[in-house]
Amino acid sequence: MRMKQVVVIGNNRASDEEKELAYEVGKIVGGSGVLLITGGKYGVMKHVSRGAKECGGMVLSILPEDSFDKCNEYSDIVIPTGMGYARNVINVLSGDLIIAIGGGSGTLSEIAYAWQFGKTIFAFMHGGWSARMGEKRILDDKHNHGIIPIESLSDFERQYFNWLKHYVIK
Repeated sequence: MRMKQVVVIGNNRASDEEKELAYEVGKIVGGSGVLLITGGKYGVMKHVSRGAKECGGMVLSILPEDSFDKCNEYSDIVIPTGMGYARNVINVLSGDLIIAIGGGSGTLSEIAYAWQFGKTIFAFMHGGWSARMGEKRILDDKHNHGIIPIESLSDFERQYFNWLKHYVIK
C-alpha cells in the first residue's frame, strides 16, 4: 500500500508568522509518516519542509522550473516540471490532503484546482487566500463538503490526526 501524501501550499514570500506556522505544521506532518509534497521553493514551502525533515519526514518538491537546483535545501525528491504555474495542477493532484497557509495568487489557483478535483482542503485562517477561502468554505455547488477552516495549530493537530485516522487511500 502506498504512503498517504499531504501537499502544503502557501506563499513563496511568506510572513514570519506564516513561516513559523509552516515549520510547526511540517513537524506534525513529517512526524506522522506521510509523504510531504510542496512546490519546493521558499517561504511556506521551505519552512514546512524544514519542520518535516527535522522530524524524520520525507519531502517531495514539484518545481515550476526545469532545473533540479532551483529547490530549497530540504527537498529529498525533486521533480522539475518546466511548467511554471501550470505545475500547480500536478501539486494538488499529488495530494490526498491539501493544506493552505496564507498565500497569493499561486495558492489561490491551487485551492481552486483542489476544489475542482474534490480534494480535502484545510485552510489556515491566518491571512492570504487560505483565510479568504476558509471563510467562504464552499466555492460552488460542485461538492457537498467544504473547505475546512483551521483556527490554530492545536485545531490543525486535532483535525489532521482525525483525517489521518479515517482517510482511506483511494
